[in-house]
Amino acid sequence: DTGFEDHRPLYDWVLAQLEVPGRPQQIEFSRLNLQYTVTSKRKLKQLVDENLVEGWNDPRMPTIAGMRRRGYPPEAIRDFCRRIGITKSDNNVELALLESCVREALEPTAPRAMAVLDPVKVVITNLPESETIWLTVQNHPKDPDMGQRSVPFTREIFIDRADFQMEANRKYKRLVLQDEVRLRGGYVIKAESVVMGDQDDILEIHGVYDPETLGVNPPDRKIRGVIHWVSASENMPAVFHRFEPLFSVPFPDAVDEDYRDLINPNSRSVFQGFAEVSLKNQPQDTRFQFEREGYFILDEAAEDEGSVCYNEIVGLRDSWSKGG
Repeated sequence: DTGFEDHRPLYDWVLAQLEVPGRPQQIEFSRLNLQYTVTSKRKLKQLVDENLVEGWNDPRMPTIAGMRRRGYPPEAIRDFCRRIGITKSDNNVELALLESCVREALEPTAPRAMAVLDPVKVVITNLPESETIWLTVQNHPKDPDMGQRSVPFTREIFIDRADFQMEANRKYKRLVLQDEVRLRGGYVIKAESVVMGDQDDILEIHGVYDPETLGVNPPDRKIRGVIHWVSASENMPAVFHRFEPLFSVPFPDAVDEDYRDLINPNSRSVFQGFAEVSLKNQPQDTRFQFEREGYFILDEAAEDEGSVCYNEIVGLRDSWSKGG
């Protein structure tokens, strides 16, 4: 830290008094100022002591323990440090660069899986309740060596609530009433009717699947798009934590207000959903890409006792400009 530069004469005097064959050299450089957080140990300790975060290993904290629990791969952090280098000038770094390094490390290595964070039930009326169709799905679309997994397709499935609308134009690439969409790794389904609740909310979607569309597109019509899903009867209930920056302004240290007043109240969102059954008994440190959602890791330190919990590592969308 450049704040210790005034101590250099004392360092040099001590070294001059020592009879050592080699003389070590110290280099002062500026503090790393990462957007939307603070890196001062005093302020981080204050966040912990005042219970403004869970602890030093809170996934929103810029600590080694926090990044480990968040699921950041070590190679991504090393890549990030190489890219920013060291300087004596103020080093204000975009959070998007760190997230880009994490994303680049995970994309080729993270097996794919499906999880529904905000579920709504779809009933496939032309599939008998007693029948389960086991689908074979690749674990990674670009790496066949990562193998395959079996995914159960059952009469009742869950899709994300945001993936259905009663009506929409052709730009909407998800499921629409009286139209079709493909299930990831599975069949084309058509939504035929809905069951509404007392608050005009959608309780269930009823539809049919086309058994001739596994792995092939129908020749006589165009399908809107592809959505993810999980079986409603064979799945793994889970809690999902999604994160936004800990602070609501890019550099909380640079404003006149108390930095604690700038904490983002929406820095963590909790969802009760379902993951595909193949994720049961996976190693704790396995990082997954949940299709169309983001990269996640199992959180054994979560407070949601009795529930499987996943932390979002980073989203799928890369906002970092490679051109700098």
